[in-house]
Amino acid sequence: MKKLTVLILSTLIAMAMLTGALADTLTLDGTITAAETVNVYAPIGGTVGDVAAEAGQAVRAGDVLFSFTTDKVYAEADGTVTGVFGEPGDSASAVASRYGSVLYLEEDSVFSVSASTDNAYNSTETKFVHVGETVWLQCRSNNARTGVGVITAISGTSYTIRVTSGSFIPGDAVNCYRDAAYTNSPKIGQGTVSRVNPTAVTASGAIVRIAVQDGDRVRRGDLLLETLNGDFAGYSMTGTDVTASADGVLGSLNVNLGGNVSGGSVVAVIWMTDTMRVEAVVPEDFRSEIHEGDRVIIELVSDESVAYEGVVTLVSAVAETGNGETGYKVLVDFVPDERVTFGMSVLVTTIETDDEVEAAEPADEEPETEEEATDEDPAESGRPSRNGVRPEGGFPEGGFPDGMPEGGFPEGGFPEGMSGRPSSAEETDDDADQ
Repeated sequence: MKKLTVLILSTLIAMAMLTGALADTLTLDGTITAAETVNVYAPIGGTVGDVAAEAGQAVRAGDVLFSFTTDKVYAEADGTVTGVFGEPGDSASAVASRYGSVLYLEEDSVFSVSASTDNAYNSTETKFVHVGETVWLQCRSNNARTGVGVITAISGTSYTIRVTSGSFIPGDAVNCYRDAAYTNSPKIGQGTVSRVNPTAVTASGAIVRIAVQDGDRVRRGDLLLETLNGDFAGYSMTGTDVTASADGVLGSLNVNLGGNVSGGSVVAVIWMTDTMRVEAVVPEDFRSEIHEGDRVIIELVSDESVAYEGVVTLVSAVAETGNGETGYKVLVDFVPDERVTFGMSVLVTTIETDDEVEAAEPADEEPETEEEATDEDPAESGRPSRNGVRPEGGFPEGGFPDGMPEGGFPEGGFPEGMSGRPSSAEETDDDADQ
């Protein structure tokens, strides 16, 4: 019976020890987050014209995230681009202040005539001219220099002719006619040839694209340049696209189609895939059980056979309250592999170190050997001897003295010189009886 009791007791002690060991570890729910992020800033303000990516998408440096809608400037006439002074990133107004324009367009029609009806044939018909009317021109000093033009403006007896074809010299005096025969009766006046200045192409805002180069031939309606409101303020940009600045996962994209973006604002956040960590919350009752520098085991909830070792890098000193509970943020660094993705649920379990075990448990005493027990002087030890001889201060050889209750103590206490402990022989007899 005693042997069975000892076995049960040993089992209970082992279970208690196991329960105590488990109580020394702590398991928290965690989520995989980014340890390092890269912000993407809007190089300029403007209206979002196209969104090419979305949050959660893997991106590489240079991938287009979204594009701006721009203000576009078109050629107002056929001609040749004769000077391009602006570049993407420049302020259009600053370029115009320095060079007079962002670029210049020299139209195909390079001459104009300032004319008057004062010298026209004396008739009502020739004294009245009309805007849009086609006229024929002939140099008065050299009949070989001729051309054709269109009346573009009238002011009293004065009018302006835009030469559409022909060759003259600036300053030539010309006669103006209503027919190609240059007859006197349809003469509608005289004028002076001047050179038409190249058209200055200006804009406002920041230049994001120049669509032409110096010397290009363009036709009316062709795109010349594009701008955005504001300035780049030190940012560099080519075209109207805003691109990713690093490889990773697009954690957030803070733009909407047709929405306005302020220059310098954070429009996207990229999570770096090579630097992940675990974020968890420890309840305030257990905050003392986890410390910065502790080693932990990280298990994937989706596959508990996959585990990683990590190190606690932060146990927040500031409490956070959520869902009616108070806790402290915990961050754990580890080395991920391709099986780990952002947002995964994990379990974080602390690891009890050898030092912690030694500090928590008393040192084991070395068991006494049989030889040491045999050699020990029973009189010095105060224990019963194994041969049944009563040591000094022990029990008499005949057992308890008369007058002692069975299994109890004498009413007046133990007689002088007795310890009250049974001898080994009596204990052995009891075992045999049971």
